[in-house]
Amino acid sequence: MIHFISDLHLSSHAPGVARIFLDYAGCRARTAEHLYILGDLFDVWPGDDSIDDPDDTFNLAIVNALRELTDAGVGLSVMHGNRDFLLGEEFAARSGARLLPDPYLLSLPAWQFILSHGDSLCIDDTAYQAFREQVRSPAWRTAFLQQPLAERKAIAASLRQQSEQAKRQKKTQAQYPMDLNPGAMDDFIRQHGYATFIHGHTHRPATHDHIVDGIHVERWVMSDWHEDCGEYLCWDGHHLNREVLR
Repeated sequence: MIHFISDLHLSSHAPGVARIFLDYAGCRARTAEHLYILGDLFDVWPGDDSIDDPDDTFNLAIVNALRELTDAGVGLSVMHGNRDFLLGEEFAARSGARLLPDPYLLSLPAWQFILSHGDSLCIDDTAYQAFREQVRSPAWRTAFLQQPLAERKAIAASLRQQSEQAKRQKKTQAQYPMDLNPGAMDDFIRQHGYATFIHGHTHRPATHDHIVDGIHVERWVMSDWHEDCGEYLCWDGHHLNREVLR
């Protein structure tokens, strides 16, 4: 079996989500051959040195849980999200994860999936796309990571607050700009061979049927996690299913 999760937004401020994830990592996740995390595992990631932050051991606890999972023989692949795009090689080495490019074509014996966090296709949200381009640039990343960890944590917290405020405002708009642009999505599906599309980011879990160039394509939008429940997609070799965690 293969499991897919995204948008956990793990943080010490959401203990319920952390509990559900740690229970999952120690139990149900171990029934999978591979776990794919498609972005926003963490709500904030100010740099890999935060794993050993003496003032906050939360990230270390999560990384250790992932290491125990990979040591148990489960493959682990992690994609950057819009909140944890600074996950780096130290995180990968400590957790046993492989960092995935976005998008990533997953070819299995019986099926093909195209995996993405999904934020790059929300092109109607022009303010976010400008921000995304800025913070994903190597120059910005280098300059940011050169600052002391305490300063980076403060900046990340401020950016998160601004993001939450902007999200609330966007939800009041008649056309929700944080969803995937239909034309960009069709082009994306076309460019990746009409593979089944799995993504997160929008926090609008659903399964959609698309017809692109006369070809039927399924799009599975993964759920974000909450204090009382989480969700993973499970591929059993023939079908995808949603499984609830509590």
